[in-house]
Amino acid sequence: MRFFDWKYRPTILLLFLACLMATNARAKVWTITPSQHLARVIATASAFDTVLIEKGLYRVSNIVIDKPLTVIGRGFPVLDIQQKGEIFTIKADGVSIEGIQFENVGVTSMIDWAAIKILESSYVRVVGNRLRNCYFGIYLSASDHCLVKNNDVRGNPQEEQNTGNGIHAWKCDSVFITDNHVQGHRDGIYFEFVTNSIIERNDSHQNIRYGLHFMFSHNNAYRYNHFHQNGAGVAVMYTKFVTMQHNVFERNWGGAAYGLLLKDISDSHIEQNIFRTNTIGVYMEGCSRSVFTKNDFVENGYAVRVQANCDDNTLSYSNFRGNTFDVATNGDVVLNKVTHNYWDKYEGYDLNRDGIGDVPFRPVSLYATVIERLPQAMMLMRSFTVMLLDRIEKIIPSFTPEALKDETPQMKPNRLR
Repeated sequence: MRFFDWKYRPTILLLFLACLMATNARAKVWTITPSQHLARVIATASAFDTVLIEKGLYRVSNIVIDKPLTVIGRGFPVLDIQQKGEIFTIKADGVSIEGIQFENVGVTSMIDWAAIKILESSYVRVVGNRLRNCYFGIYLSASDHCLVKNNDVRGNPQEEQNTGNGIHAWKCDSVFITDNHVQGHRDGIYFEFVTNSIIERNDSHQNIRYGLHFMFSHNNAYRYNHFHQNGAGVAVMYTKFVTMQHNVFERNWGGAAYGLLLKDISDSHIEQNIFRTNTIGVYMEGCSRSVFTKNDFVENGYAVRVQANCDDNTLSYSNFRGNTFDVATNGDVVLNKVTHNYWDKYEGYDLNRDGIGDVPFRPVSLYATVIERLPQAMMLMRSFTVMLLDRIEKIIPSFTPEALKDETPQMKPNRLR
């Protein structure tokens, strides 16, 4: 898989910057204060000029940026649109927005108003801004090679239908979303029809629905992110060739909450992630040919819940510790591979001392199988009857899936880093 990465694919960007430098010799710097009219200055400025906004409060209406400009705030000037629309609408390549506080973007059911909306543009930089009480925060549409970095996006959550997304990308390519803090929105970060992009080192939490939501977005990577305390966790749907590495999914609790929900994804790689204290660590439905390796499942209700329509996936070299249920499934025939994992519930032995248990481990308990078919049985949790039935099932397996077992259980936790 090939991903756009500002660190490893700089050639196009350097050429673009070279053109900017040649033009900057004639560029002008505009400095404005709250007593001046921001929209008028931006309309008057020429391509490649710089607009410096001094600290203060600016009551603004929608401002369209249709030429390459650098707009920089000093001391986080506040642009307040007073719930009457969106603030910046960018319709040009090479625009840079930095160091500004955006406030009070209006809510409407007809238009996705945003603090910063980028339309059909390339090489736009949105860096180091603050967004407060905005319907949508940063919105990218049909744009490419854009950078969204180090922004603090905080919404005022209401009902799901009246709250937009923190960082929203639709039909984009090669965007880099990194080092942002997002909370209080419908979805913290939302991708739909986005390709060849990276989501890295973001903190997305306390959002109404998902900390991250992928839809029909192929050949992307997200890594080193922290997703926690979101209403329904993280969802990746209808996607292929996605890489998920070094993320933390934790404290996503609720009847329909997951650390990570995977629906109809294929040919993906989920590696070295931490799933901690979620209702369900990973929920898989319609997943194929994906690799889950070196992940840490700690104190979840269900560590992994696999629907019967998943096939040819591999779960390996991971650690399962303190989960109520390690693995659950609703099918009798399982077409996935489980190997070389550490299970804290494993009670086998290792006579030849090679670090691998001599007896296979069956991670699906009889009680988990019963609950899949009869959810009301949850009331018997930790009863003597349930303990006795699980013991009998371990000795004489008859109800749990025969093929779903780890033939090489590890005696000690795997090293994941």
